[in-house]
Amino acid sequence: MQTEIIYELRRPKNLIPGKKYPALFVMHGIGSNEQNMLSLVNGLEDSFFIFSVRGHLTHGMGFAYFTIQGYGKPHREVFDDGIKRVAEFIDYASLNYEIDPEQLYLMGFSQGAIVSMTLALTQGKIKGVVALSGYIPQFVKEEYTINTGNYLSVFISHGEYDQVLPYEWGNENVEYFTKLGVPVTFKSYPEGHTVSPKNLQDFQAWILNDLRK
Repeated sequence: MQTEIIYELRRPKNLIPGKKYPALFVMHGIGSNEQNMLSLVNGLEDSFFIFSVRGHLTHGMGFAYFTIQGYGKPHREVFDDGIKRVAEFIDYASLNYEIDPEQLYLMGFSQGAIVSMTLALTQGKIKGVVALSGYIPQFVKEEYTINTGNYLSVFISHGEYDQVLPYEWGNENVEYFTKLGVPVTFKSYPEGHTVSPKNLQDFQAWILNDLRK
């Protein structure tokens, strides 16, 4: 099994032969790239195989996982294809690296958060998600087959002054996962569309705590 996905890999130090490790798949925002997300996961490589995944579409000087036809409305066919590609990459990584299939985590900012939440809602095998300033497309809620599995938990954060994706969308994410019975930790910050140092500190603490459950 091969992959066309471009990604940056960070491995745990002092790997023990035969041991399987948790995996964290990291998705960037629109117009960004896999390198820009690595500063957010510094230190987590001690606990995870970290795969920072580049979107397959060119967007400006960077990349994207899907295109948008309107405010909060991805192009459906492009979105479906992008989700399929990342899902297949998770399968690829699981086959080719010493990854524990019961400890798969996703993290994303903005468009990456949208991808992460969609995969968590549909794959049935994700243990945890860190969704930074994203939303869940309406057609995902209404038309995708929802399967959150048995042990999913979610960390959602949003800037109170987000000028790109409204703060209310963060609240809607929380409500949706809660209705599905998924445990949610929600944090808000007096910021715009960004990841503050406090946000970084909070989600890293959350994911390491969740890993110990």
